Amino acid sequence: MTHPMLNNNPLGYRGYITSRLIEGNRTPQHIQNLVIREYAQQNNLMYLLSATEYAIPGCYLALDSLVNNIQNMDGIILFSFFMLPQGFKMRRSFFNTVLGAGKVLHAASEELTILTKKDVERAEDIHKIKSAVARTYNHISSLCKT
Repeated sequence: MTHPMLNNNPLGYRGYITSRLIEGNRTPQHIQNLVIREYAQQNNLMYLLSATEYAIPGCYLALDSLVNNIQNMDGIILFSFFMLPQGFKMRRSFFNTVLGAGKVLHAASEELTILTKKDVERAEDIHKIKSAVARTYNHISSLCKT
């Protein structure tokens, strides 16, 4: 099987955007699409239309649909890595399915490419650091209020 980044007949990369908050910020969908499109151009990736996640908290129906149709694309370009499910098991299943199909995951905002298990470990380390920083911030904030 030819790796998607070396494929002479690319299927293209689907974008993944949301109307939900990401890390406490709301980014308009058209801006998310612009970021993904620019990332794809800079990395010579054929960009297809984005799937938009439902606004319902904890809902990942659009992401599940992308994963279920992963064979019809070279991979997925997320607007942000932090759009992925917060639960480790759900993220791990997502990574295993995408990489197991020989596909690639990109996170445009973080300029992250996830291609190997080592890349998944690095991405999970980023997630752990972000979580630790958030917990520390919340703890310090609670101390300042007393």
